[in-house]
Amino acid sequence: MGFKMGIVGLPNVGKSTLFNALTRTAAAQAANFPFCTIEPNVGEVAVPDARLDKLAAIAGSKQIIPTRMTFVDIAGLVKGASQGEGLGNQFLANIREVDAIAHVLRCFEDGDVTHVENRVDPVADAETIETELMLADIDSIEKRMQNLTRKVRGGDKEAVQQERLLKAALAVLEDGKPARTVEVDADDQRAWKLLQLLTTKPVLYVCNVSEEDAAEGNAHSARVAEMAAAEGNSHVIISAQIEEEISQLEDEEAEMFLSEMGLDEPGLDRLIRAGYELLHLETYFTVGPKEARAWTIRQGTSAPQAAGVIHGDFEKGFIRAETIAFDDFVALGGEQPAKEAGKMRAEGKAYVVKDGDVLHFLFNT
Repeated sequence: MGFKMGIVGLPNVGKSTLFNALTRTAAAQAANFPFCTIEPNVGEVAVPDARLDKLAAIAGSKQIIPTRMTFVDIAGLVKGASQGEGLGNQFLANIREVDAIAHVLRCFEDGDVTHVENRVDPVADAETIETELMLADIDSIEKRMQNLTRKVRGGDKEAVQQERLLKAALAVLEDGKPARTVEVDADDQRAWKLLQLLTTKPVLYVCNVSEEDAAEGNAHSARVAEMAAAEGNSHVIISAQIEEEISQLEDEEAEMFLSEMGLDEPGLDRLIRAGYELLHLETYFTVGPKEARAWTIRQGTSAPQAAGVIHGDFEKGFIRAETIAFDDFVALGGEQPAKEAGKMRAEGKAYVVKDGDVLHFLFNT
């Protein structure tokens, strides 16, 4: 299981350049004019994880299969998008389909790259996008509540629940806050997700800086960091231009380039880690001579549910999970030594999988 992250932002902030870097492709046209991305480009990238390489080396695995993430490059929003300005309606529909939003903000000065409002102000840009998403949610809620009226009068329990949640969302939206600020009880979580409100999506601010600011950021990214902290959101600093250049280099060349720029790792790695934290994701591994493979699950996933990520039959017929912690597997030199040292555990249905677990599932067919 991976997740789908939508790359959004005003036109000409570096969305398509970042997408090109992330997917190691030039499929998304990066041009200096609004709406160069008309249809959302979708790309899958392997999630880099040094642990997987270590496990494969120890087990002598013939194949290494990382888990994957999906990125969607969504065309630039503009003020008035909620009312259909630009290509607003289409873009808003695309945002509904993603799990999280990577909000790219222009944090670089460059007179050769036009800004749709002729200024460089990432905080104002963020507010423009958030406002359009909130206005779209308000419009959606008002229409839905009208359609629910008859069912609510008839005492339909689901309709009553929906109306209550929609009213809660509308109250915060009209107060100028996104729907994600609503406190939702556990019993309402499923119904809340089904509402598919745009401003319930988790947000990661991506500060796109110039090459010379890639390591430390600048005054613009510092303002975004303050905004993100105040909202309880996350941010990462990336130079999309550098990331695109790195993506075209061989590994050794890329390492030298990063070192020269004063960077420890590609921005892609930071972005993925931030995305994992944003959606409360973690990784477990299956390892053998044939393949070493990484699997993505949500934090708090039980062993049977984790088995179901591989195949539904694994979850249905789950018996137990043979579990070795990553550190033990590496320190002891593999499955058999870990087993002999008493570090392999037999876990049942109640076991909650931990990040880095090396698992082998036993199940009935």
